[in-house]
Amino acid sequence: MPTPNPAALDFLLNRRSRPAKTLTTPVPDRATVQTLLTAAARTPDHGKLEPWRFIVLTKPALTRLAAMIPERGAALDIAPDKISKAQDQFGKADLAVAVISSPKQSEKIPQIEQVYSAGAVCLALVNAGLAAGWGANWLSGWASHDRTFVTEGLGLEAHETVAGLIHLGTETNAPPERPRPDLDAITTWVDA
Repeated sequence: MPTPNPAALDFLLNRRSRPAKTLTTPVPDRATVQTLLTAAARTPDHGKLEPWRFIVLTKPALTRLAAMIPERGAALDIAPDKISKAQDQFGKADLAVAVISSPKQSEKIPQIEQVYSAGAVCLALVNAGLAAGWGANWLSGWASHDRTFVTEGLGLEAHETVAGLIHLGTETNAPPERPRPDLDAITTWVDA
């Protein structure tokens, strides 16, 4: 018979990401971030390949990345409003963790499963942040998919991509509940 953990299940049934634009200081300190990263790194990764890594972005790094956005947006012919939104995502943030998908060569573990693992790390980090009492949000955006931006700004290798930017901080207000999926519409039960 399983041993239930009602507090953990209640947390998962009621968790709610906090919009990054509503997060402010204080942000988790280095020791707290280490704890959150430790929790996120417990994500299954099929074969213990650790096909992901973390880049912790403090305010100076986020400010530097925000300064890169206008030039990259213009080079990619991104609409001005989307450039401004991306610049704000970095420039108005105080702490974010870039979760980097970094697949390893493996005859046994397909690359797609390694990419899925990086996505799972993103959710685990958001949940760890929320469980620790912080506001947390998983974002991406056009800049995080621009090869020049991630190479020059984050130092990514050619085989690496950004799985997500996890923003952490103090929430300024709790967001309202949003509609959740209709389980009957997205679930198929197969009994035979």
